[in-house]
Amino acid sequence: MNRQKRTLHIKHILLSGDMNNNKMERMNGEFRDREKIMRGVKKYNSIMFDGYQMYHNYLRPHMALDGKTPSEACGITIQGDDKWRTLIENASR
Repeated sequence: MNRQKRTLHIKHILLSGDMNNNKMERMNGEFRDREKIMRGVKKYNSIMFDGYQMYHNYLRPHMALDGKTPSEACGITIQGDDKWRTLIENASR
């Protein structure tokens, strides 16, 4: 009788504990919520992607970081009342 090896199903990928893709799915969901009501995002070179990345890393507070943005958690702070404007001005220098 010829038996084939059974495929081993791995429920979780373990590197340093249980891991899943919940954070990435959350970000994809947030992006999708914004993207579906906008025009011109279907192009691969849309500035929406860069803008959302800046928003996510520099402006949006994260619960997992105790209300800090990822940039603040790394020691990068943005001064001023209008943080978007400050980011744009600093990027244009």
